[in-house]
Amino acid sequence: MRFSNILQLGIKELRGLGRDTLMLVLIVYAFSLSIYMESSAMPETLNRAAIAVVDEDRSALSQRIIDAFYPPYFIEPELIDTAEMDARLDSGTSTFVLDIPTNFERDVLAGRKPELQLNIDATRMTQAFTGNNDIQQIIDNTVSEYLNHSPGGSKIPVSLDIRARYNPQLSQMWFGSIINIITNITMLSMILSGAALIREREHGTIEHLLVMPVTALEIVLSKIWSIGLVVLVASALSLVIVVEGILGVPVNGSMPLFIAGSALMLFAMCSLGIFLATVAGSMPQFGLLLMLVLMPLQILSGGMTPRESMPQFIQDIMLLAPNTHYVTLSQAILFRGAGFDVVWPQFVWLAALGLALFAIALRRFRGFLQ
Repeated sequence: MRFSNILQLGIKELRGLGRDTLMLVLIVYAFSLSIYMESSAMPETLNRAAIAVVDEDRSALSQRIIDAFYPPYFIEPELIDTAEMDARLDSGTSTFVLDIPTNFERDVLAGRKPELQLNIDATRMTQAFTGNNDIQQIIDNTVSEYLNHSPGGSKIPVSLDIRARYNPQLSQMWFGSIINIITNITMLSMILSGAALIREREHGTIEHLLVMPVTALEIVLSKIWSIGLVVLVASALSLVIVVEGILGVPVNGSMPLFIAGSALMLFAMCSLGIFLATVAGSMPQFGLLLMLVLMPLQILSGGMTPRESMPQFIQDIMLLAPNTHYVTLSQAILFRGAGFDVVWPQFVWLAALGLALFAIALRRFRGFLQ
């Protein structure tokens, strides 16, 4: 193996990628607009939901409830009459209309259980399902706090003081932006490495390589380092410019440590992409294989759903997937500021799985050339 051959072949891959306009657009989009749009529009969080209130009580407690609906989750509540409720819901002016009945405060202080009426425009599905629970919680918390500070009111003996570390506002955007970068690193490393090999075959340049004094090992290593370098630089710039700069999401951990873990992840995923490209006969078949492989990796790796909530046999199987260890490593470093002394098991797993995938891809590629 000659390192000069690996270097020159890798530079050839970079030049080929530089002439592929669509691939360049995909890389730029995946680590810029895609990260921004998907992170700033997480569907589980209310954002400027339109709410109106019919205040028939006109009491201090009802005013506290109205004041509890504040931006950015809700726009400023509008006070309306009962006759306006249906019209506002039918026209889509308000997504939620809360009706506070007469003598609401008096009944609460007397220990009764008065009922509030919440009307929801369920055609706005995302806000309707999320807002129902949020409004219920806001009202419960406001009433409980009012009773604690009211003379003669019933006292609640236990008060829960919640302190959220790293993400005090529990913003979905903070979590989503990091997960989107992890997802795009996995996706693009497989797409670019596999597409590079298929492009060689479709353009007929793979035959040129066979008559040159280069080995299969040199060809595979050149594709891995060149594609991995492109994705690594793009992800690092996205983390600094888009996530930290534009979205304002703080990164607590060591950037060099995260980049080192990402390099191991790219080594494993590029090897997997090359393996899939040798199995597929064409680019459409490669795309179908990617769908079959990428979706389980992303869904079951712990990025979308905590691994603890999955069946035990799924957790055990996914230990063989590099994504599982990379998600754990990335969250520990970027969210909790963990050092190498904490995440070294994930580094070992990524290195071992990467070497295994590389050996499989190299063996398959040698058979592919024959």
